Amino acid sequence: MTAEKGLKFDMLADIGNAVGKAYGIVHALPEDLKKIYLQFGLKVHEHNGDDAWELPLPARLIIDREGIIRYAEIHPDYTQRPEPEHTLEALKKIV
Repeated sequence: MTAEKGLKFDMLADIGNAVGKAYGIVHALPEDLKKIYLQFGLKVHEHNGDDAWELPLPARLIIDREGIIRYAEIHPDYTQRPEPEHTLEALKKIV
């Protein structure tokens, strides 16, 4: 995706949600939601690289080199995303 979009920064691909689990933002999808996802052709378990039907909460985190979260915006509604400017402002305050 970074090459396709011409991004100048690294992006995390969290296969198996290991990082999300470490930060406590992963949740298992209930059975009824799995059925709905499958009806739309969404195969979460295949994207995860395992049999888990788990997704991370939509989150934007700034994590320092020691693994400490210095900024977090987490919302259970995937349609609610912080503006990039908010993250950049937070990053400037940390650096």
